[in-house]
Amino acid sequence: MMPQQTDSVPDLDADDLPDVLDRICARTRVDVAQRATVMPLKEITARAREVATPPRGFGQALKQRTADHQIGLIAEIKKASPSAGILRADYQPTLIAQEYEQAGAACISVLTEGSCFHGSAEDLTRVREACKLPILRKDFILDPWQVHESRLIGADCILLIMAILTDAEAAELLDIARGLDMDVLVEVHDEQELNRALALDTSLIGINNRNLKTLKTDLGTTLELAPMVPPDRIIVSESGIRTHEDIVKLNAVGASGFLVGESLLRMDDPANAVRMLLGTAPA
Repeated sequence: MMPQQTDSVPDLDADDLPDVLDRICARTRVDVAQRATVMPLKEITARAREVATPPRGFGQALKQRTADHQIGLIAEIKKASPSAGILRADYQPTLIAQEYEQAGAACISVLTEGSCFHGSAEDLTRVREACKLPILRKDFILDPWQVHESRLIGADCILLIMAILTDAEAAELLDIARGLDMDVLVEVHDEQELNRALALDTSLIGINNRNLKTLKTDLGTTLELAPMVPPDRIIVSESGIRTHEDIVKLNAVGASGFLVGESLLRMDDPANAVRMLLGTAPA
């Protein structure tokens, strides 16, 4: 059994938006340090290496969608967010995952951060058991302990956010993930972060349309940065995507993966919302 995320980490003051990212990271470090006292790095490293179940191939699933001229939708599962509050009072991650899969999503993203998104590592494990799609662990990964935990709980891919990592930290965490056969989605929000990400050995580049300092979204971020990404990389546009027309517009500048959560989870029927994004909903 994995060490539980600590309840001693207080709720975020969502009114103080400019400090959201720094405060989440500070609390993540406290949480990881506390859980590492229960399962030290040496132990979790050994356990992660013993996982026999092969990853499901997150990047390969997106590549296959592109090869088939289909939309690579990464449908996200989360109960809440700092910008929107509670998204679904009746939150059933496994049911949502099954609906996403049946509706045609390529992959699933699961928020595991607890203090702001009300997620947990257990959510990801349950989602993996409930569906056959590759799973992205969406969290604020800062420490090698979290990378090993990701493999142990069933993640096929992890998110690394350049805004919260140095180049050396990102390279180290990426190397650990690769050693555990996981894919890595490296997230950027501006040209400087993009250039840093392109220097890393990853084929998956996530362009976050949400400014993590203000929490505002602007699809113009992908429209501006995507043309700067070499064609051998897979571009995933994240956040602020609400319609099939948004996807068509982003695809035209090179994005082939699309990470969408809030606009799906606000709908009474997430499966139909997926079909609408994919352009496959009945007329």
